[in-house]
Amino acid sequence: MLRSKMSQLLVATVFSAPTVGWVATLPALANDYYGAIAYSRSTGSHGYSYDYATSQAAELAALRGCESYSGTGDCQSLVVFQNACGALAQAASNAAGSGWGVDRTTAERYALESCSEVGSSCRVVRWVCTSRDY
Repeated sequence: MLRSKMSQLLVATVFSAPTVGWVATLPALANDYYGAIAYSRSTGSHGYSYDYATSQAAELAALRGCESYSGTGDCQSLVVFQNACGALAQAASNAAGSGWGVDRTTAERYALESCSEVGSSCRVVRWVCTSRDY
């Protein structure tokens, strides 16, 4: 009986130990793509990016794009997203809201909700989605 228990323990160890190591070292099945939207409240200018390898690169590209139109130095990153969509909604007062989601519709809805908390007559002025590789 002891030998039977030892055999079961050995079999359980052999089959479970390599599985844990194998799962932990699997590469990601999908590429991660990042995007961002930046906004200048003083001018209403915006910049956006998509399909960057890192969130920092996506954010920097959006900020640079915004500044190239604004020229005021006041652009701020409003949303960074991964393997998703982002949206920017602008109020009549130049206040803005942003959102992200798994698709354009969801991102726009969140952007409008966010904008309506800080202004009125909000409308979506930009949406962008990353490529999906999954």
